Amino acid sequence: MRYLHTMVRVTDLDASLRFYCELLGLEEVRRHEHEAGRFTLIFLATPEEARTPGPRAELELTHNWDPEPYEGGRNFGHLAYGVEDIYASCRRLQEGGVTILRPPRDGRMAFIRSPDAISVELLQLGEPLAPAEPWASMPNVGRW
Repeated sequence: MRYLHTMVRVTDLDASLRFYCELLGLEEVRRHEHEAGRFTLIFLATPEEARTPGPRAELELTHNWDPEPYEGGRNFGHLAYGVEDIYASCRRLQEGGVTILRPPRDGRMAFIRSPDAISVELLQLGEPLAPAEPWASMPNVGRW
């Protein structure tokens, strides 16, 4: 397993980029505009991590285009970890009593929560695995 990123929601993208990049010294490594979902994802890394090929530890800034108040820590999104086999990881967690809130139906992504209700995203390293049961037909449960 490899640590990938932490996501935080930001309300003022310019102020956040000034803080994280100009003042803190992080660098923007990629950006995704999602017109249909009306949000922007910007991934930042330290200068050292930015020069690292492949998966690297990043901070994901999520900016929702429509104003939304973030209360109760909702501006903190999730932790993300890359795993070698998402199905095996989810099976091991499930056998340990963890509820798979967003199953890896696509062979790529799943969500669980820590005992303190912190969302944890699991991402398949490399290419997604072929869809497989029981995950492919498993519904989402709760919130993540």
